[in-house]
Amino acid sequence: MKSYLRPNISAMQGYVPGLQPDDVSSWIKLNTNENPYPPSPKVVEAIVSEIGSDGASLRTYPSASSQKLRELAGKLYGFDPSWVIMANGSDEVLNNLIRACAGQGQDVGYVHPSYSYYSTLAEVQGAAVCSYGLNDAFRIEAFPEYYNGKVFFLTTPNSPLGFAFPLEYVEELAGNCGGLLVIDEAYADFADQNALELVKKYENVVVTRTLSKSYALAGMRLGLAIARPDIIAALDKIRDHYNLDRLAQAACCAALLDQEYFQESCRRIIATRKWFSTKLATLGYSVVPSQANFVFASPPDRNGSRVYDALYDRRILVRLLSDPLLTHGLRISIGTDEQMEATFAALAEIG
Repeated sequence: MKSYLRPNISAMQGYVPGLQPDDVSSWIKLNTNENPYPPSPKVVEAIVSEIGSDGASLRTYPSASSQKLRELAGKLYGFDPSWVIMANGSDEVLNNLIRACAGQGQDVGYVHPSYSYYSTLAEVQGAAVCSYGLNDAFRIEAFPEYYNGKVFFLTTPNSPLGFAFPLEYVEELAGNCGGLLVIDEAYADFADQNALELVKKYENVVVTRTLSKSYALAGMRLGLAIARPDIIAALDKIRDHYNLDRLAQAACCAALLDQEYFQESCRRIIATRKWFSTKLATLGYSVVPSQANFVFASPPDRNGSRVYDALYDRRILVRLLSDPLLTHGLRISIGTDEQMEATFAALAEIG
């Protein structure tokens, strides 16, 4: 039978997201790094207000530019709105950065292990994928003295391991990249530092953020990128023209404005992360020091699959990665104090 597909699409494997069970309320769900707390109450108020009593606002298109959101994000992070673009989740802007910069067969690089979706996005565009491993000190191994690829993705804090690269190391990489250095800061709100100042210092640096984790808006698909205005203008050319719907825009505005609620939510998660990491160590687990809203932990026998199955039987869902480099451990999202206490008790019982 004749194939109408591009050969690389037929041959590639798609990205496999974390399991989303239908009966989610009956699980302790710690597998996709979602925020265990609801978004700001002001988000719900804004969505209800946007819908109105008859839903009439939904018959017209939303703001194509999401200009109000750009202005709010720019003010929050210290940038002119021309340096900001909003996206349908940070995945959209990651994809569009490859589309804008890397042609057929041109190099797109990333750290392995990190967000495996980079590879999928690059393959879709027909770019050449080049990954670099980590050494025991969590530095990139065999990274060239000068990287000539079109785009290099650096996830910091790293997922799935949770550590953050030191800012001075990230700056060193910025100076060694001939193409864009895209710093994926999906988890930066849970970390001690971020790389936003490098955007002002280096013309090839792009920082991406998401509202899925720290703002508890994974269900709304909201993200953004901060970069030089010429890069933002290029991304504007290729994004979907109505990429954020009315309700998402209303939710985003309300979330960004309620910084008090946001900061308290992050504080609670960081405190629970510290407690849970300490408790895991008492069971003999090896825990990577985390700057994110999850931990990567290995049981004493380094058999992640055994522990995953035992937790699953107890209706506790964590993430077992298929990558052979990672099967010795589990990525465990930080939930509420009650959820983490129950998970610790289960792990102690499993042994």
